Amino acid sequence: MLLEFKVSNYRSIGEEQTLSLIPAPKQKDHPQNIITRAKYQALNAISLYGPNGGGKSNILKSMSLLDMLVHMSARTSSTTRLPYDPFLLREGWSDKPTTFEISFVISENRYRYGIEFNAFDIQKEWLFRKSAGREVNLFIREGDTIDVSSGYYGSKKIIDAAIEATRTNALFLSTCDILNVEEAKSIMRWFRHFSMIDGLNTEIEEIKTVELWQDEEYREKIKQYLASLSLNILDVDVTTKEFEESELPDNMPNGMKSELAKTLKGKQSYTVFAKHRLYDSETNPTAKAHSWKWEERESSGAKKAFQLSGPVLWALANGGVLIIDEIEAKLHPVMTLNTIDAFLDKESNPNNAQLIFATHDTNLLSYSKLRRDQICFAEKNKWESTELYSLSDFVYFGDKNGEFKSEKERPDTDKEKRYFEGRYGAIPALGNFQKFIRNTQWLKEEL
Repeated sequence: MLLEFKVSNYRSIGEEQTLSLIPAPKQKDHPQNIITRAKYQALNAISLYGPNGGGKSNILKSMSLLDMLVHMSARTSSTTRLPYDPFLLREGWSDKPTTFEISFVISENRYRYGIEFNAFDIQKEWLFRKSAGREVNLFIREGDTIDVSSGYYGSKKIIDAAIEATRTNALFLSTCDILNVEEAKSIMRWFRHFSMIDGLNTEIEEIKTVELWQDEEYREKIKQYLASLSLNILDVDVTTKEFEESELPDNMPNGMKSELAKTLKGKQSYTVFAKHRLYDSETNPTAKAHSWKWEERESSGAKKAFQLSGPVLWALANGGVLIIDEIEAKLHPVMTLNTIDAFLDKESNPNNAQLIFATHDTNLLSYSKLRRDQICFAEKNKWESTELYSLSDFVYFGDKNGEFKSEKERPDTDKEKRYFEGRYGAIPALGNFQKFIRNTQWLKEEL
């Protein structure tokens, strides 16, 4: 269960920003959106709004980058540069380290793990655990020194070997996992359920969906998910076969074709089919059906729905954290709402999966069952650094029974209307478009 994520000095993000999934105090609406593990509570979804260029995607990319470093840093070479991409619009910040910190719950333990790094070195790394009592440090790394406490579960001999084996550009946590340190393996299993999807480019997710299709239980879930989106598809089928060299293009150079054929030999290729009902001459439905290749005749929204179905259902079945940038791209608003509702509904989400998504779909502000603390905004401040804040942070001041008082926004407020009115910020500040049109017309006349 994810509690919060902190990031500083990464791309458009200068000073530290926190994406929190901890429920805001005194908020009563939609209590079913709170999930509980041990004594900790978290929200089952977070939405992220903001203008183009406001930094929404960079918040999500930073989360995905930490996940990638945790899984890959210990498996790269000693000369591999780290993916350091600092904030560049403030003097001196290109020399500061990037910092990530994530807090999450495994069983009854709360963990807080963080790193600081530049292009060449992991400068700091830390791991804390909180169980029944106070938070205790498991290890703290500064430069070449790694101090490990006796509370870090695992063989002392193996932990000492991990200290020796950890390179300057690799994470100690990842090295511990490779050497089978008990607690590190438990944390890596948690990260295995942590994944991100680029909603504008979901083609690669189709591979995940097809892999899950081979499991009969997942196959039925995928069919049910697609049926719930009202795509007018009678059935779906996936066929697989071993790769044949004849499938490669005829105009491909022979040398390239030969090398590619060697690489693909023994691999499986697949084709997705959609089955639609046939109608008689009077437009009445018949018992017959017609199938065609999904890729060739289905809409972009239907294609994305199939591609997303695997990752979405895997997260729901395994209680993972799914991050989707531009969730609404190519999808009808009702389809987007249906996908989000799957995470908000206890019946479809019995394992407490969490969804974090960036969107421009303001319909969700009116029609989704998101709480105010599940609606966040990202926008840039006066020095063009991304700042993150929640709708639950807003306080309004006004006259109440003759007294000037503050009060929180009501749950039934028209949030979509207020967002368009600019009351929450995080909307584009557009120039004079009519002036632009007039100037364009003048240019046209000149030509």
